[in-house]
Formats: sequence, structure tokens, C-alpha cells
Amino acid sequence: MPTSSVSAPATSQADPHAHPPASVRSLWRLRGYLRPHLLALAIMLGTALGGVGLSIAIPLVTKALIDGPITNGEIDGVLPLGLLALGLGVLEAVLIFWRRWVQSNAVLQMETEMRRDLYARLQELPMSFHSKWQSGQLLSRATTDLSAIRRFSGFGLLFLIINILQVTVVTIVLLNMYWPLGLVVACTAAPIVWLSMRFEKGYVVLSRRVQDEQGDLATRAEEGAVGIRVIKSFGRSEHVSRGYDEAAQKLRGTSLEKVRLSARFWTFLEVIPNFAVVVVLLLGAIGVGRGALTPGELVAFITLMLSLVWPVASLGVILAMSQEAMTAAARILEIFDTEPDIVDGPGEQPAVEGGHLRFEHVDFAFPDEPDKLVLRDLSLDIRPGETVALVGATGSGKTILTALVPRLYDVTGGRITLDGVDLRDFTLERLRSMVATAFEEPTLFSMSARENLTLGRAEASEDEISEALSVSQADFALDLPWGLDTRIGEQGMSLSGGQRQRLALARAVLAQPRVLVLDDTLSALDVHTEKLVEEALRRVLADTTGLIVAHRASTVMLADRVALLERGTITHVGTHRELLDQVPAYRELLAADADLEEAAS
Repeated sequence: MPTSSVSAPATSQADPHAHPPASVRSLWRLRGYLRPHLLALAIMLGTALGGVGLSIAIPLVTKALIDGPITNGEIDGVLPLGLLALGLGVLEAVLIFWRRWVQSNAVLQMETEMRRDLYARLQELPMSFHSKWQSGQLLSRATTDLSAIRRFSGFGLLFLIINILQVTVVTIVLLNMYWPLGLVVACTAAPIVWLSMRFEKGYVVLSRRVQDEQGDLATRAEEGAVGIRVIKSFGRSEHVSRGYDEAAQKLRGTSLEKVRLSARFWTFLEVIPNFAVVVVLLLGAIGVGRGALTPGELVAFITLMLSLVWPVASLGVILAMSQEAMTAAARILEIFDTEPDIVDGPGEQPAVEGGHLRFEHVDFAFPDEPDKLVLRDLSLDIRPGETVALVGATGSGKTILTALVPRLYDVTGGRITLDGVDLRDFTLERLRSMVATAFEEPTLFSMSARENLTLGRAEASEDEISEALSVSQADFALDLPWGLDTRIGEQGMSLSGGQRQRLALARAVLAQPRVLVLDDTLSALDVHTEKLVEEALRRVLADTTGLIVAHRASTVMLADRVALLERGTITHVGTHRELLDQVPAYRELLAADADLEEAAS
């Protein structure tokens, strides 16, 4: 994100449940996105001001026409003044077209730039951030909130300035034309200002509630779509639909409350100007009868007065729009203000040759529970080309340990080195090009099988892709309707669990990393397929440093050594046979699987 776009200090972690204040300052901090479009803004403002001037000039020409040629019966003078009024009207229409054309290009480009920077910031933020936030809340900020800012920047802000200026200038003109009627118009401003201040206080609270509830509803919709297989398999469609409906009804109730508040405000804004028009007509007629006003002045006065109805009546819409934009800006700044706590290493990038991975007295605690250590004083040495299986009970910290290698999380104590270099000294891009991870729950994207495979190495050749598919027993991808170019659907829902795991494993293998991390990647495979994959993996792991989370004895057999993880630390390291003979806890962990294998044989 450009440093000029957002200013002010940032926090280390945003709280998704906190409600930062929505104010003009929130919008002001996003002013950097307007700077590249200053020329367009100047044109928009200039054409709008020109339009205001013309809207005032046309009634004055009408006054001159009525009080001059028409009153005096000079027919020859009617045509020039009539043509002048027509020309001013056409020019006003041209200025409006020009403003809207420039406006649409500028504000859409601004929204695109904000959307790009917001997405980039979400990619920079660590797993500790994403684990706190609902995806629907992030989605609503990237769509609804950005649209609210775009609407206000392209329409509301401009007309807030123009309408205030128009009301001020027209009121001055009316006071100069006939001060008693001008005073009537000026006095209508007091109740409008009072109403606007009351409206703003309530509307900002309701706007935030509506936008938050929209985010919650988006989360439910996304989860319902992604988890449709689970929902249907448990027969809970009605239950999930009921939860969605309750959230939708809650949003409806809040939205109606917001609409009722707006309706009351806009009603008063409509009543006050219309009441003023009635008073002006009454007093104006009396003024004409007494000779204090000419008929032309009265027509011009009423025309100018009516020209104020839209600026005053639209004030409610613009104020509502401004409150929504301020709330949206505050919600977006929650993300922009969150500084990534996992950043690139400084200085020149050190060389890496063999892939020697060392955990040196590593501690780890989650950011929101800094006093609760998940890993403590953990040390493990994995030599280049060696494969170590990580075995431990559920909740012992295996998955967190594997997440530390690509720096999805950072250690809170000790360090992890690759060929003697602290992982924090590498740039994230370089580190993650040397480390590839295949997770137990694979994530596939709504793109082709080929794009999923080459996500970690776009330049891979066809032969390398075929080899990776062969290693992971994922050749089924070649038999899809359009081969590797077949789109596999969101989250790979068109594939089975085992197929998704094998495709994710092929993706990791294709990256040709120095360090390959497998987090129980073979758990969804049948015994026959698992055996074929393990045989092929042995060839791959012969030249790669490997760290494998294992729950089954068959997976453990892939490793040169086994590390037993207990209560957040490595308690024993040795070969599979050594730990079976010497460590009762290790035998207990693998006992159930061993019994199954024995029964099967």
C-alpha cells in the first residue's frame, strides 16, 4: 500500500469485535487515494460551480425578461433574452455531462486502487490476524465498505460542498433582491442544522451495526456454500437455514430502524422548504401588491427559492452517505492499521546450500495468550537430505511446529535456522520458495488443476508436472474432462478428500523445495494408494530435507529418524525401532495403528 495513502500510527493487531470511532478523520486519512486524481477533482468542482452559477443566472435573466420587454410590450427584446436563457440551460446540461463523465472514471479508479491495497494488506497479515476474523467481515469490507466510500467520494463530498455553497449564495442574492423574503429563507436554516446534528448522532451508530451485521450474514452465506456437503450429509439444511434467516431478520430489523430514522429526518427536510415556499408566495404577493416587488422579481425569487429545495432536501441523503462512508473508512482502517508482525529479514540475502534445519530452544505462544506456551525449549536438528517424522498426541503442538518453518507464525523464544541462518533473516518470498508445505486439510482454489499445481512454481515444465503427479499418485487429474485445464471448483469440492490431498501434495513436490513439510498429508488415502505414494516420496525425500507429521506407523517408516513431541517439547529422538524398544509413550501412540496393520496382514 502506498505510504501516502494512509497516515497515523498503526496498531499491532486489530480486534474484529472493537468498534473504532467513525469520524471525518477516518475519511481524511484516506485522502492519499484522491491525490492522483486532483485534476479530475478540479474539473468536477469547476463544472459543478459553473452549474450553480448558471442555475442562479437563468432566473435573473427571466426577471429581466419579464420586467423589461414583456412588461413594456417590446416584442423585439424577448427573442435575445429567451435565447440567452436557452443557451445558459444548454451550457448547464453540458457541464453536468462533463462532470459525470470525469467523475465516473476518477472514483472507479480510486476504488480499484483501494481494493488492490486492501487485498495486498490482507496477504501481508499473519495467520494470527486471519484466525481472529470471520471471512464474511473481511469480504464486506472489501466490497460494501469500499463502495460506500466510492459513492461518497464521487457524489456526496462534491454535492455537500456545492449544496452548502449554493444555499449560501442564493440566500445572499435573495436578501439583496428583497430582504424580508430573504430573511424567511435564511431562518429556515436553523431548524435544518439542529435536525442534522441530532440525525448524525443516531445514524452513525445504526450504520455501524448494519455494516457489521452484513459482514456476519456474508460469513454465514459463505460457510453455507463451502460446507454444503457437511450440511447435507447431517441433514441440517433446515437448521442452517434457520440460523441464516435469524441473522437476515436481525439485519432487516436494524436496517428498518435506520430507514425509519432517515425517513423522519427527510420528511422534516421536505416540509421545511415547502413551508418556506408558501410563506414566500404569500409575502411576495403582498409585496407586489404594495409595489415593493416587481412581477419579474417575484418570479425570479420563487424560481431561486425552488432551486434550493433539492440542495436542502438532499442534505439528508448526503449526510447519511457521509456517515456510511465514515463508518466504512473506520472499518477499512482496522485492517490498514494492523501492522504485520511477520516481516522480511533485513539486508542482503544469505546463501543456502544444503537445507540443514535446526530448532534451537524454541518457545511459542499465540499472540492473544502470551503466557501460555504451546512449545517450550524445543530443540531438533534435521540434517540436509534427512527426513524426520514428528509424532505426538493430539494437541501436543505438531501442526504449530510445522507452521513455524515457513513462518506462518514466528517463534516467541529461541530460533530456527536454515544452514545456520535465522529464518527471520530471509525475505518471506525467498524463505517460502525454499520451504513447501502440504497440509492435512488441503486448500484448493477455484481455478484449473494446472493453476493449482503450479501455484508454488509457475515456470514448471510439463515433464516436471507429470513427475509430481506420478509421485503423489494424482494422475487422475489427467483424466478430468479437460485434463489439467479442468476447473476443479471452489475448495476443490468436485474432488474427493483423498484426491484433494494428493493434488496438494503434488503442488508441494512440484515446488522442488529445500525443505518439504508434510502435515499428515496422507491421512485421507487408502492403504494401497498410501503405499504407492510413500514409495515415490522416498525418492523425492532422498534429496530434500523432510519434516513429516505422522500418526501411522506406515508414515513413520518414511523417515530416517523419529522425534517424539510431548507437552510442547521434543523428549526423544531416534529411529523407529529404537523408540519402539525404549520409549513406552511412543509405543502407546502407535499401538492402535500397529494393531490394525497386524489384523489386516
